[in-house]
Amino acid sequence: MIKYFLPVFSILILSFGTGCNRGPYASANKSYKKQTKALGKELRRNPSTQTMATASAWVGTTNFNLRKPNIVVIHHTAQNSCDQTLKTFTTERSQVSAHYVICKNGSVHHMLNDYLRAWHGGIGKWGNMNDINSSSIGIEIDNNGSEIFTEPQINSLIILLDTLKKKYSIPAANFIGHADMAPGRKVDPNVNFPWKYLADNGFGLWWTDTTGILIPESFNDMQALRIIGYDIKDSSAVIQTFKRKYLQQEGSKDLTIEDKKVLFTLYRRFL
Repeated sequence: MIKYFLPVFSILILSFGTGCNRGPYASANKSYKKQTKALGKELRRNPSTQTMATASAWVGTTNFNLRKPNIVVIHHTAQNSCDQTLKTFTTERSQVSAHYVICKNGSVHHMLNDYLRAWHGGIGKWGNMNDINSSSIGIEIDNNGSEIFTEPQINSLIILLDTLKKKYSIPAANFIGHADMAPGRKVDPNVNFPWKYLADNGFGLWWTDTTGILIPESFNDMQALRIIGYDIKDSSAVIQTFKRKYLQQEGSKDLTIEDKKVLFTLYRRFL
C-alpha cells in the first residue's frame, strides 16, 4: 500500500503548473482572457438588458458577491499523459474542461477560475443537485483509468482539497467522484483511488468498523444509497459504483450481508 506524505514545500506544488508550458498554450491562454473579458462585460450590463425583466426600473443592490462552489468532483483523465489532457482541455471542439489537472509528478495546472463553470461533470445528480457543473469544482488526475495513482499526485490533491475546503467551506460529504454523480455512465476515479485516505484527511465520509453490527429488519439498502447522495434509478449501476468506491471491488451487482453492514454504518453518518 502506498503511504502518502504531505511535503513541506506544499505551496510550491500548487503554483508549479502556472509557470510551465506557456509556449504550447499561448493561444488557449489568449482565448481564456478573451472569454473572461466577455463574461465581465456581461456582468456589467444591468438586468433590463440581460433578461426579459418586467420591472420598470433598474436599481442595483449593494449587497452581493460571487457565487461559491459547494462540491468537488474528482476524475481520472482516461488519457495517456498530462500533456494529452491539457491539449484536450484547450481544444474548443472537445467541449470538456476542468478547474485543475494533476500530473503524475504532482504538478498542478489551474485551468479555470474557481468561480467559473467548467464542463467536467456532464449529466448526473448528487443528492438534490441536478446541474453539478454549476456548483462544483472539477479536478482531473492524470490516469488512463486502470493505473495506480502516484504518491506525488495524492499529496498534491490533499493540499489542493484542503485549500478548497477552507476557502469555500465545502462540507466533507461533498467531496465525491465522477462515478458517484453518474453511476453506470462513469467509473472514475478508478478502483485504485484511495478514498479512505482522503476521508481520513477530511475529504469525504467513510464507513466504520462493522464488527457486531446488526442490521435492522426495516433497513432499506436502496433508500440508504439515496440518502448518501446517489441517484438510485439504476440499482445495479449504483451498487457497482458503491462497491467500487467503498470496497474496491469491480463488477458485482449484488450487496452481500457484509456489504450491507458497510452501507449501514455509512448511511448512519448522513442522518
